[in-house]
Amino acid sequence: MTKKKEIAIDLNSNWEFEPAPESTAHIKLKKKYDLFIGGKFVKPKSGKYFKTINPTTEEVLAEVAEAGQEDIDLAVKSARKAHKEWSKLSGKERGKYIFRIARLMQERAREFAVIEALDGGKPIREARDIDIPLASAHFFYYAGWADKLEYAFPNRKPKSLGVVAQITPWNFPMLMVAWKIAPALAAGNTVVLKPAETTPLTALKLAELFKDAGLPDGVVNIVTGYGKTGAMMVEHPDVNKVAFTGSTGVGKIIMKAIAGTTKKSTMELGGKAANIIFEDAPIDQAVEGIVNGIFFNQGHVCCAGSRLFIQESVYDLVMRKLKDRMQNLVVGDPLDKNTDVGAINSKKQLDVIDKYIKSGIAEGCEMYQPEGELPKKGYWCKPTLFTNVAQSNKIASEEIFGPVLAIQTFRTVAEVIAKANNTPYGLSAGIWSDKGSKVFNMTSKMKAGVVWANTYNKFDPTSPFGGYKESGHGREGGVQGLEPYLKFE
Repeated sequence: MTKKKEIAIDLNSNWEFEPAPESTAHIKLKKKYDLFIGGKFVKPKSGKYFKTINPTTEEVLAEVAEAGQEDIDLAVKSARKAHKEWSKLSGKERGKYIFRIARLMQERAREFAVIEALDGGKPIREARDIDIPLASAHFFYYAGWADKLEYAFPNRKPKSLGVVAQITPWNFPMLMVAWKIAPALAAGNTVVLKPAETTPLTALKLAELFKDAGLPDGVVNIVTGYGKTGAMMVEHPDVNKVAFTGSTGVGKIIMKAIAGTTKKSTMELGGKAANIIFEDAPIDQAVEGIVNGIFFNQGHVCCAGSRLFIQESVYDLVMRKLKDRMQNLVVGDPLDKNTDVGAINSKKQLDVIDKYIKSGIAEGCEMYQPEGELPKKGYWCKPTLFTNVAQSNKIASEEIFGPVLAIQTFRTVAEVIAKANNTPYGLSAGIWSDKGSKVFNMTSKMKAGVVWANTYNKFDPTSPFGGYKESGHGREGGVQGLEPYLKFE
């Protein structure tokens, strides 16, 4: 009989993880990417290209075409031509194409996940386990709605809008593309999409998938470039709707540009969410929710729980557990499966985050960062929290879009509601309490589009997402995400 080997584990020792990098051998990236117009990759009329950088190594991943006015005209014309046939297809036939796209995304999920990590700096674990599966789930979900539009909107006779201009951000490149393209196609529209200039590679890889899925030419066109490329799309006279996810500042510019036109719009903009911990909360669970709420995706999340409110009676306990948990976060190579916090998306964004950290220190707030050295190369920021924060401090009132948490305390429900709602934003919020009555009371008082209870950053294709006030208008996800892509007779 073989004697079992006993293993002694010192739970007080510092764990040293062996690197577990995801292989990139199966990734096929081109050195140069053209525009995807009319079902083909075509060179930009200007001949201009720009570089997309790996934020972990600061190395060039690929050169990407910069679309100009002639290219935008060609893309919109291609989408308009395709709309004549696509809108005539039965919902059942459109659904088949969308379903096929979802299946192919599942089959190539590993490839998409690695490209997300390379181009955006996000941990491979998040891309592999959350972003890509959720993106394909949105295509599956809207494939099912394609032939049921009249059931979704009874007695309203829904019709497609026409050509939709969509502009997606760099924080969730693949997921935001799915949020926008899937409902647009299900509703019978055609698309001109511009991904963010710092993370265009998964969208361009998706264009290859569209070809493999047999999607008719021109139904989805993908153009790349900077802000001026997006402005050309917004201002194009033959575009029927604009869907934008990004900063509140840019959203205001877009709304001014389409004012006085018949263009519909969906705006998913910035946020400064309150994450509220009551004394009766499940503390250990809440601490995990705090960490997920602000350090997930390096804090590059519009609905990040960047303002933490802790009831005074449990403040010391929560802070002790939170700092201990932060000390165990692994910051490093996004391709390492042990990594919790990856690279900041770009040098430009890192400079913005550093500016806010310096602002917090200058305004008298107390900063805490876990021990440990950051990699010498690339764009990195340690998970950071500030205490002794006032409502008027910049770190408590302005969106940072990084792994920086501003912490305040409260005594009563009325006090925390007033503090939480004291912001021009209204995208999301989190509440932690064991009392259901308290949770329901809070959700009715919070001025936020999405309120999570005893969890944070949970998304589902069936659930609508969007904000109020300066966090935008319209909803994405759920049957509510279809309505902005339809007109009714």
